[in-house]
Amino acid sequence: MKRLAIYCGSATPADPVYIECARQVGRTLAERGIGVVYGGGKLGLMGAVADSALEAGGEVIGIIPQALVAAEVAHRGLTELHVVETMHQRKQAFTDLSEGFVNLPGGTGTMDELWEALSWAQIGYHAKPVGLLNIAGYYDHLVAFYRHMGEVGFLRPQHHGILLIDTALDGLLDQMAAHEPIVTITKIGAKDL
Repeated sequence: MKRLAIYCGSATPADPVYIECARQVGRTLAERGIGVVYGGGKLGLMGAVADSALEAGGEVIGIIPQALVAAEVAHRGLTELHVVETMHQRKQAFTDLSEGFVNLPGGTGTMDELWEALSWAQIGYHAKPVGLLNIAGYYDHLVAFYRHMGEVGFLRPQHHGILLIDTALDGLLDQMAAHEPIVTITKIGAKDL
């Protein structure tokens, strides 16, 4: 993998485990020669991922909407900073510039990015791995809910394995490297929805 989109929060939680996780992700990706594509911010987990990757000599590409640049939250020391107009353009750029998606802890924006990456994989808009790094049990309830969707029947059996989950970055990256697309839909019919 040449580049991964990293989805994570722009907040700094009180528990330092989250910032340390973000730093580890940035460092590890740089050490493995994997570029970071992320939200372009300088704050919170976003800033920690970017700074650590840059310090380790890695490539970091930020994608940020103009409104956030105007709010002065853009990271100005990146390899590249792409300014877009909308969040939709931002998410499309994440998909275009990366070979997979890694979700770290975050809030509603991170959840939006996760669900879009998953749904796009499910209907064949991309065939890239979608990973969830479950640090300190942060995503335990989401993982349970994801499995519940399958148990109830809102997630088809062939789609159960789209979301790759691990509590350790190395394990998640190994899963992503071994990823084979589960489904590729070229024509969607009403029975497939």
